[in-house]
Amino acid sequence: MHRDRVRSSVSRQKVRTVIQLCSAVLFNGFLSGLKNVRIFTGKTKSFCVPVLNCYSCPAALGSCPIGSLQAVLGSAGGRFPFYVLGSLMLFGVLLGRLICGLLCPFGLIQDLLSRIPVKKVSLPEKADRHLRYVKYILLAVFVIALPAFIRDDSGSSLPWFCKFICPAGTLEGGIPLVLFNKDLRSLIGPLFWWKVLLLAAILTAAVFIPRFFCRYMCPLGAFYSLFNRFSLVRMSVNTESCISCGKCREVCPMSIDPVHQISGAECILCGRCRDVCPASSISLDPPAFRTKPGRPHAEGTEGGSATS
Repeated sequence: MHRDRVRSSVSRQKVRTVIQLCSAVLFNGFLSGLKNVRIFTGKTKSFCVPVLNCYSCPAALGSCPIGSLQAVLGSAGGRFPFYVLGSLMLFGVLLGRLICGLLCPFGLIQDLLSRIPVKKVSLPEKADRHLRYVKYILLAVFVIALPAFIRDDSGSSLPWFCKFICPAGTLEGGIPLVLFNKDLRSLIGPLFWWKVLLLAAILTAAVFIPRFFCRYMCPLGAFYSLFNRFSLVRMSVNTESCISCGKCREVCPMSIDPVHQISGAECILCGRCRDVCPASSISLDPPAFRTKPGRPHAEGTEGGSATS
């Protein structure tokens, strides 16, 4: 029985990785852009994808919602980003942070890095709890406030998060463009090297702390977390059959306690807890079955981290 469960867990992990890879290819399917190092400018570029995926990536077929939000807020005249916010809210209501756990290409990169066999690091509970607020600060300050209120003489603003922080943009857009376009190499300055250094730090941290960027820095994850408790896709725990073995917590890449925090703000609904549960107490239920009589379920009552 145990051997069958392990095989099933490995099989589900492979399926999850395949879905992540397919998602990355779907959002970055402009193959001639990779060949010619040319940014795609077709009609689909006017639509926001649900994940953190750089507009400047030569293969990107759509626009990053965080970049689009900054572009509209920072445009001359200060237009309100109805379309971008509406798209983000729709994605959040439909899927919540399942987008982070299953569809995001930068999430896939972090998952692959976390498989490197090194001893993982657990931050002290207090530090972990405080650091999880950083992504909300980045969303409020760098994505919304600075583009909306700090303007130049022409009345427009910078895409602050994209320009100074976003590691996905550096990896998917900045580095490929500089590597394969010799005309851009002469324009390299301190800002480029700062972003490369920041990217290297984040990717290194992701080796030792699974989903480091998702836990502490992603403003898109911060936005979707606001919808996690009432999105159409949620996970739940059968508290009657749960045997409190702790296996779900051991495998959680976000270092939360699924028994008490499942589908809470920090849960990315990756399903790993469900894969290892020996009592089959964790499920991904359709909305109509979440309050099934005789089967009490617990859903994310706490958004913070579990004790590391």
